[in-house]
Amino acid sequence: MAKKSRRAGAAPSSTTQDAVDIPAAPDISITTSRPRRTWSILFDVKVRRALYLVLLAALYSPLSQLILAPVYGSIPSAVYHKYGLIVSAMLSFVVKDVVPPFVEKLFGAFVCWIPVIHFVLFQYSSLLGNPTGPLITECLTTYPVIMVSISLASKELESLDLSFLNDNVVDAAPSMFNYSLFTILQRTFHNILPTWMGMNKLFTRIGLQTIIAATFTAVIPGSMLWPAIPAVAFTTVGNPHAPLVKSTEVLNNTLALHNYSLVERHESLTGYISVLQDNQNKFRVMRCDHSLLGGEWLLPADPTGKRKVAEPVYAVFTMLEAVRLVEREKSTAQEQALNIGLGVGTAPSALIAHGINTSVIELDPVVHHFAVKHFSLPRNHTAYIGDAITLVEMTKADKQAYYDYIIHDVFTGGAEPVDLFTFEFLSSLNEMLKPDGVIAINYAGDLAMSSTSLIYRTILEVFPSCRVFREDEQIAEDTDAEDINGDFTNMVFICNKGSKPVTFRKAIEADFLGSASRKAYMVPKHEVASSTFQREGELLTRANTKVLEKMHVQSAIGHWKLMRKVIPAAVWENW
Repeated sequence: MAKKSRRAGAAPSSTTQDAVDIPAAPDISITTSRPRRTWSILFDVKVRRALYLVLLAALYSPLSQLILAPVYGSIPSAVYHKYGLIVSAMLSFVVKDVVPPFVEKLFGAFVCWIPVIHFVLFQYSSLLGNPTGPLITECLTTYPVIMVSISLASKELESLDLSFLNDNVVDAAPSMFNYSLFTILQRTFHNILPTWMGMNKLFTRIGLQTIIAATFTAVIPGSMLWPAIPAVAFTTVGNPHAPLVKSTEVLNNTLALHNYSLVERHESLTGYISVLQDNQNKFRVMRCDHSLLGGEWLLPADPTGKRKVAEPVYAVFTMLEAVRLVEREKSTAQEQALNIGLGVGTAPSALIAHGINTSVIELDPVVHHFAVKHFSLPRNHTAYIGDAITLVEMTKADKQAYYDYIIHDVFTGGAEPVDLFTFEFLSSLNEMLKPDGVIAINYAGDLAMSSTSLIYRTILEVFPSCRVFREDEQIAEDTDAEDINGDFTNMVFICNKGSKPVTFRKAIEADFLGSASRKAYMVPKHEVASSTFQREGELLTRANTKVLEKMHVQSAIGHWKLMRKVIPAAVWENW
């Protein structure tokens, strides 16, 4: 009985233990519920939809700038862009609760229509002006995309159970998260998107617009596709901006009305690159966005054989060749030259023709490819494709790489790459010159602006012995202000490495290579007096490049107006 009693007595003990353990299970569940809930939120369909919407909006922001650049230039297009992004993001929080359902359903179709809207608005770019045109265009296209995308993303996140967050932040959490994510992503895409351009037909301006529009329709439930059909059809066969066979035929038919034709085009990391031909005046140019990198006259072959190089369209590129005319000590060694910034290869072609061992640094591989294929750049040169700062530092480390001549000719979009005009970069070039070496630096800008004086001071700090020449004569003081855009001109700084004054020997026929353009323009004529520039002030260094970037806006707009006089507006607008 005792034994049985002990068994009976054991039962309550076990039951009691179970009773104690039962409440412990919920405690474990409570402890593990937060990570489980967080994990499930990250993979919730609403969260994924919100992330897609924000990502697409962030991608569309820099893509919009790339689309505007061929018509308005990259610098003017960016004047109001960041402010538009901020206003669009703020409005998205205001309208998120009042966006009607039909807007959601038609949103994907609207994005499909944006290339058509661009095409129409670009035809009025001269009327809209610059930078007003980019602002109006983005107000009707890009900013609505960003506003609606972020508002829809915020609505998706608000429907989630966020009770595990602090009550003070739970209401604002979706909006704060979306805005922070959008800001980070659009800055990231701004840096990497240009490097994707031209990889294939999809990674083009029109191609990416189409991908984004299709993704919007897939992400937003209940999207209506049929309203987008006419837009997609026009983009495919009628929009000259699309790099397709049929649309390229449309482009050439349009350009023919202005006596132009497209030779070849390609989108690349520095912009929209194309080769255009004027069939009336018989010349060919290379375009990068809203700039011209150079050109050549289409002349019949010279039966006498005296002309050794092509005839350039623009005189400034022959002025760079004047480095050979600077008096220096004679040497029997093979002369070496470095050309930074290729264009169509006018100056390097002449240096090669003179028997100089010439190296070229060019950032964009498409520019180099077109210069060889469609212009007269000989193949017997050394080409370094990549960032000039990195390549110069690598070359400078090679103690054998000393040059007799350096030509610094970098320009696109109405302004120069700021980093290539800093005191540090110019000092590196100075180290790469032989003791009696000569450098020619091309700078395009308005002589009346402080930015030009900033460049002047920086160059003279590195190369104290310089002379400055402008491409054309100075504008008369009594010229009507409405007929000019400041005093925008191409300038060439020709400098010795040392302190010896820059003097030129007399040019002979052999210097001109049988080229009439070189005979007329190679010897610099229009010297700019040092009194034209502000001699006192800061220098341009890597630490203060923002100073020059701010000044470039006005210069870029002046360049935009000038380009519209050189090439018809319709050629720029239709790419």
